Amino acid sequence: MPKKAELTLRLPPPEGGQPDLLIIAGEHSGDQHAALMLTDLKSQLPDLNIVALGGEKMRQAGAQLLFDFTAHSVVGFVEVIRSYAFFKEFLESIIKWIHTYNPRHLCLVDYPGFNLRLAERLFKKRISQKGGGAIGIHYYIGPQVWAWKAMRRFKMERWIDTLGVIFPFEIDIYKDTSLPVTFVGHPFASTGYQLPVVFRTDAPILLLPGSREIAVTRILPVMIDTFKLLVKKRPNEQATIVYPDDMMRGIIERLLAGEKEIAKKIDLQQSGQPVDGKAVLTSSGTISLACGLAGLPGALVYRAHPLTYWFARCLVQVPYLGISNLLLQKSFHNEYIQSRAKPSLLFKELEEAIDSKEGIRSAQIFGQKLRDILTSKRSISASTWLAEQIRSP
Repeated sequence: MPKKAELTLRLPPPEGGQPDLLIIAGEHSGDQHAALMLTDLKSQLPDLNIVALGGEKMRQAGAQLLFDFTAHSVVGFVEVIRSYAFFKEFLESIIKWIHTYNPRHLCLVDYPGFNLRLAERLFKKRISQKGGGAIGIHYYIGPQVWAWKAMRRFKMERWIDTLGVIFPFEIDIYKDTSLPVTFVGHPFASTGYQLPVVFRTDAPILLLPGSREIAVTRILPVMIDTFKLLVKKRPNEQATIVYPDDMMRGIIERLLAGEKEIAKKIDLQQSGQPVDGKAVLTSSGTISLACGLAGLPGALVYRAHPLTYWFARCLVQVPYLGISNLLLQKSFHNEYIQSRAKPSLLFKELEEAIDSKEGIRSAQIFGQKLRDILTSKRSISASTWLAEQIRSP
């Protein structure tokens, strides 16, 4: 983990004077969503001075990247505790930077464990508008208060000026607050957006373990063992693993180092260009929704530290882990969690996904239903929503 002195040095001054907007995204998925919004935002307000704490996607979209926050992404109770010293010091560095350079607006993207803590601190220090200061605080991709920690919505009402949500049902959740909430649609369902995965019957198997190091090291070995069982019965099968950056590629290569024969049948592809697949084993993150929209048959795999899983089970109040399943209110991708995530069971899911013509047709139908859900009732896009906040006096 970075040392205290190094963290301060990693937050350089803004290159164009006082920033109009600071965007903070702590995960690869948030970085991707923010980059899509940012690209369209700059077409509406081309002179904006935008800085970011996020990842490479936002830098490519035109923001000055102050620090690669996505390289430190963690999820889970135990994992966050292990990284507590880093996040505590990083939070203080951000607050100091904001106090020094005074961006006019902040857009917090997802990652509520960190971003809500930052919003609270800015409120208490009287830096944000809600706290009596000058900086507008806007939240894009709201916390999953419909799944757990529902009372956070009242804290958000105190700390945040506006909220842009990506699921239509989220509007009703905040009706008992005064927080202005806008459904801006999911970026995966926006016009012209190319999904990162594409269904094709003659393509390889997709193994999508996610973008966080801890999750990948727990999930990918199960996926690899499942693919090994498939190859024993179907020697001509190929697979593709998608990774977000060079660091993650190195982790995947180490996990494959002891699997030289099966590794010959697995292609590693960096995210950025759409990847074809005929069936999928996916983690429960954002990529699982992309697989649903693409109509990819397969299964969802999740493994966490036992204490993290126990803690989540005590708090989470939803019947499914995968977003596609939650939106459809049925098991589109069967979920194999913790001890159920066994290669023998997942092997059967892959065979069914490859061989069942009915299953393939159903997956395509579900994909269209998901798209309909995510595009219904949207009034404006995320970029237009944020542009309106920036233009407001």
